[in-house]
Amino acid sequence: MNSSEQAALTQELSNEARVLYLLGLRPIADEQTGLTAPLNYKQLIALLNSKTKEFTLGRQINALIKELVKLQLIEIEPDASLDKSFNQQRVRLPLINIKQDDYPSLHLQWSGMTATWKPHKTVFEDLASLIGIIDKDYSHNELGEFIAYWMGRPELQFSQYQWTQKFVFQIKQKRVASGVKNVQKVGNQWVTPKAGVEADDNAKQLVAKYSKK
Repeated sequence: MNSSEQAALTQELSNEARVLYLLGLRPIADEQTGLTAPLNYKQLIALLNSKTKEFTLGRQINALIKELVKLQLIEIEPDASLDKSFNQQRVRLPLINIKQDDYPSLHLQWSGMTATWKPHKTVFEDLASLIGIIDKDYSHNELGEFIAYWMGRPELQFSQYQWTQKFVFQIKQKRVASGVKNVQKVGNQWVTPKAGVEADDNAKQLVAKYSKK
């Protein structure tokens, strides 16, 4: 477990959710992609119960997954619903690829959204490349909409890395919804043909940066 995961797990979280992450999900996650093997709710329930029988239903596992998603220890597909079972589905552990010497301070300080918030430049560019955003320029309106939405939820606090990650995902979702499509995948990075060799090389470098050495 790296420092980013440790920092997230020390936040407000149930012990059952911590057990699910550390003993149920972390061991079945790919070290390079962060993707887990298909979840087996029966095995997860047995793991959580140990000598008790507190967990009997799949929706109880879903409730723990919701906790982990809230702290961004787990990512699900944008079109997936937390109200549906993830039995036999894969999820991704986004912090698994963050090395202990990468962005440590960005994971240790949590805060609510403010009117003057800006995404971290390096994190934004790296994450944008990893999830397939070729045009990394964003408008004042895109940033303003993001800030306005989250300022309406003052009870939520995230690290600077996580706020930037949320902003990147919002831009990706809006651009996909508006018809911007990616057509070629290199490693974990989607690029368009016109990006050519330069984009491919950048993608490979980023994949190597976030992959386990």
